[in-house]
Amino acid sequence: MRLFHQVDVFADEFPYGNPVAVVHNADDLSTTDMAAIARWTNLAETTFLLTPTHPSADYRLRIFTISRELPFAGHATLGAARAWLAAGNTPGRAGRIEQQCGAGPVHIRSEADLLWFAAPPLLRDAPVTDYELRALAAGLRIEPEQITAARWADNGPGWVVVLLASAEAVLAITPDYGRLSGFSAVGVVGPHPAGSEALFEVRAFTDEGTRWEEDPVTGSLNAAVAQWLIPAGGAPARYTATQGAALQRRGRIHLSHHDGEIWVGGRTALGITGQWH
Repeated sequence: MRLFHQVDVFADEFPYGNPVAVVHNADDLSTTDMAAIARWTNLAETTFLLTPTHPSADYRLRIFTISRELPFAGHATLGAARAWLAAGNTPGRAGRIEQQCGAGPVHIRSEADLLWFAAPPLLRDAPVTDYELRALAAGLRIEPEQITAARWADNGPGWVVVLLASAEAVLAITPDYGRLSGFSAVGVVGPHPAGSEALFEVRAFTDEGTRWEEDPVTGSLNAAVAQWLIPAGGAPARYTATQGAALQRRGRIHLSHHDGEIWVGGRTALGITGQWH
């Protein structure tokens, strides 16, 4: 038997965030085993905690969707960190966890009731082509002129990010997934009215091989948005985004740029604790 957690991430109240499954002590599981377990949980991501191979890491994490393994995912990182701490583990450095994963080392810190991860560097940071812009507009069922900006901002899952004029426009999106077939992960972001609780509304659409899914609340996408917009002057150094309203979730993601890094923070709640037989 091994310890199993399901953690709700980026929500002020359970169960209105994004759940992630965490399987502890997974060194003896094969890649095939992990993929099968991820298909069974049927969550956006299932994670496996392993003994680190890097001397400074506190643990090693493997992350699976129902169709593929990811080098990095944001809500999976925070959920796994919460589960690792809940199992009685202590980081090598007080208040700071180092996670080893496919994207390299990821640093995690706690601040009040939030956990934060430092966004890994972008693997692809480039403008979209005119052809890609038209394809994105067609897949989102909007006119190209409704896209105020777009950019490849991939930190692992393959994100291309589309900026619209308003949060209302983001929430009105009804994708034609068949016309997004040239992409693997599409993020859509738009500003809330001045004076709102949050700066942006965010939605995330990902190709899971046999079908497309909308992810409820997405750490890697929000990291990518901040990595694009903060340096470009399109967002302040610290802000909050909302995500999940289209799926009856209440995701709250906190973004901060300091010490030369983008940090992504959120609340976490243990939803399920048990034994994996």
